[in-house]
Amino acid sequence: MPHDMEDEKTRASGWFRQLRDEIVTRFEALEDSQTEGPFADQPAGRFEVTETRRASDDGSDAGGGLMSVMRGGRVFEKVGVNVSTVYGVLGERAQNAMAARKGMPGMKDDPRFWAAGISLVAHMQNPHAPAVHMNTRMFWTPHGWWFGGGSDLNPCLEYAEDTAAFHAVQQAHCDRHNVAFYPKFKAWADEYFYVPHRGRARGVGGIFLDDHNSGDWEADFAFIQDVGRAFLPAFVPLTEKRRNTPWSEADKDTQLQHRGLYAEYNLVYDRGTKFGLETGHDANAVLMSLPPMAKWV
Repeated sequence: MPHDMEDEKTRASGWFRQLRDEIVTRFEALEDSQTEGPFADQPAGRFEVTETRRASDDGSDAGGGLMSVMRGGRVFEKVGVNVSTVYGVLGERAQNAMAARKGMPGMKDDPRFWAAGISLVAHMQNPHAPAVHMNTRMFWTPHGWWFGGGSDLNPCLEYAEDTAAFHAVQQAHCDRHNVAFYPKFKAWADEYFYVPHRGRARGVGGIFLDDHNSGDWEADFAFIQDVGRAFLPAFVPLTEKRRNTPWSEADKDTQLQHRGLYAEYNLVYDRGTKFGLETGHDANAVLMSLPPMAKWV
């Protein structure tokens, strides 16, 4: 296998873009099909697409991507679907973090990196429709390659049957590869998306993995593709089921307070937010996950 894995990088980056296109098309179709409720008379939401660039210290090309954001739709109050392919040299803080977490010696000798991925966060108009997050990515350095990501559900008004349905889809896609994956990555999500200063989880979980390298790139790439493929069948039926449920002002207040919890987690703990800002990626794209409105008591 070539040291720089150029073919593998191209395939991974292309897959993340393909998944982005499928999700954007499906979400706009949801907007078109929304014919009930208080937002049905307004124009269907559409994504605004902006090119993003990663800032490098020396001004050289460092990659970028597409930020696609829909605001004020019939179904989605705000949803972002970002893809990026970035590369360059890791700064000292990022080098130390990578060396510590991945156990990689020699980072200071050759701190080059390449990363590609898709990141999605959806905040809904109807408080009964759950918010959701999904991310899959590939990370490369001369010292190794890794996949990561997952999908987790963040309802402000919980329905046990929705949680069960979301997890069932995640498990089915994991089980295609290894029956040990789902319980392992579910537990990882429960731990990762916990908010220590609030003593509670951010949502009802899903799956999460990081630093995934079995030694077989093809097998790992096939698995991370299925993590991405699980998203639409796990999430869209829940949206279709809940998007017309009547809500009260109290329901909306609960939603806004839950969004405050979501914002706290993403700004204080989320590893992807920290990495994106520390490595010079477009700040608006990195902070796309923040809700349009939130509330604290």
